[in-house]
Amino acid sequence: MKTTTAIIATLVSAGNVQAHVAAWVKGMYCLNGTTPGQEDLNTNTAVDPLYQLPKSKWWMQADRGCDKFPPADGDSLALPAGGSFTVELAHNRAQTTLSYDGKYTSEWPDGQQHPEDWHSPLPPSPDKCLDANPDKLGGAMHTHNETDSAGSAFAISYNSDISKVTMENLAVFTVLQHTPWKRLATYQVPKDLPPCPEGGCYCAWLWVPNGCGQPNMYMQNLRCHVTNSQSTKKVAAAKAPVYCDSASGTPCVKGAKQMVAWNQADGNNVVPPAGVYPGYNEKMGWSNGAQDDIFE
Repeated sequence: MKTTTAIIATLVSAGNVQAHVAAWVKGMYCLNGTTPGQEDLNTNTAVDPLYQLPKSKWWMQADRGCDKFPPADGDSLALPAGGSFTVELAHNRAQTTLSYDGKYTSEWPDGQQHPEDWHSPLPPSPDKCLDANPDKLGGAMHTHNETDSAGSAFAISYNSDISKVTMENLAVFTVLQHTPWKRLATYQVPKDLPPCPEGGCYCAWLWVPNGCGQPNMYMQNLRCHVTNSQSTKKVAAAKAPVYCDSASGTPCVKGAKQMVAWNQADGNNVVPPAGVYPGYNEKMGWSNGAQDDIFE
């Protein structure tokens, strides 16, 4: 077993070298890493971003085999219709309550202490992003401050067999503005979200950073199920979102929308203007909170 000193050293390395984020919760794929039969309390396999990959690799984090490491039997993220759910946004499993009894957690994704107005050196510049080491390109969360955080989202597909999940049946159902930021993040659920089939649904946690480092994206796998629902509504077929900032003059896509697939070798579904990062926010047609317009 690793000593406390060795664990802390590993976490420091993970926070300053990898410095990416995943949504940690029972029900996620790759919770234990990708070594069969081993539980890795210090894994960060799920946090690495997706960039310039063919769809066969970026879809469901197949590049690292996460699609082949489902959650344990019975583990599933509960989505209370009309309510909310909370996940832990962190750089490493050890920086969550899912490892070491939460010993290495703090309010922040890196397990460290930071001021409430944590920000990069002023004035902001592309090579001075938020990080414990302000000279490191990219920064801890690809942002200059909380306001500049692009927003993250969850999408749902009503398929328990993940081989049947497609871009068209995976619809974004909730968005949380100004995230990732602190470790605990609470997302709202549409009140009319219907129950999942036997075996549950597939969900994905999604994020496209707003600049600050490599222009990549995130798609993390989870098993999920809807609770407290008697709804008979159906989620509509998801359409590709479009850039619709007021300056663009392009109307936003209404209703159910697909995840953002961007800056990959193939499989992209959005083409924003040069210099624009297509995040989960108003400029791509998403309001903050539950997406109540996703139904047929």
